[in-house]
Amino acid sequence: MIHFDIITIHPELLTGPLDHSIIKRGRDKGLIEINLINLRDYTTDKHRTVDDYAYGGGAGMVMMIEPVAKCLDDLRKQRSYDEIIYLSPDGKLLDQQLCNRFSLYKNLVLLCGHYKGIDERIREHLITMEVSIGDYVLTGGELAAAVLCDSVGRLIPGVMSDETSALSDSFQDNLLAPPVFTRPAEFNGWKVPEILLSGNEKLIYDWKHDQALKRTLERRPGLLSDDPPN
Repeated sequence: MIHFDIITIHPELLTGPLDHSIIKRGRDKGLIEINLINLRDYTTDKHRTVDDYAYGGGAGMVMMIEPVAKCLDDLRKQRSYDEIIYLSPDGKLLDQQLCNRFSLYKNLVLLCGHYKGIDERIREHLITMEVSIGDYVLTGGELAAAVLCDSVGRLIPGVMSDETSALSDSFQDNLLAPPVFTRPAEFNGWKVPEILLSGNEKLIYDWKHDQALKRTLERRPGLLSDDPPN
């Protein structure tokens, strides 16, 4: 199983995405644990303040170090963590290989930033890894945390009904997934490729691999740049 502690100032943003579909199934089975932690619970003033103006001026507010430090101190008393992750647009890009790596871990902290960002000392001294889901900026890290939980959680053995399904996903072997078809075999004159109806497993496997390679070359050739096809 895998355990996520998600530190956020908006836990309500995560209750919907993490309470349905595959992730809900994993949680119901006890294979995925997700604990939403409201950072405001670690503040000391009556306004439950988690942000302040930036030293040196500039637009936007900055998340303060003290509530984050107190929260992480409390969490580390309860368990050891494989990584303490800050969701950041300038972090390591979340790809399938990184998801595979995270799926082997037991305990992860996900820190969701907000405002203009977090005090740099948090990044220097408290965070062990920064992760980005793409080269764009979100209002906060909650949606990125949900993406990470979903992409990693589905890889935990027993979460998906067909455990082999995840192994054939796009990016698992640096290829996009091949096209897929289902019944009816013909619709509006559009036919399923005959080879998929042949029952010949080797020919079907070769066709799928060729289609995956073709699709990758057409749509995401960069995936093959470090391992060019023969």
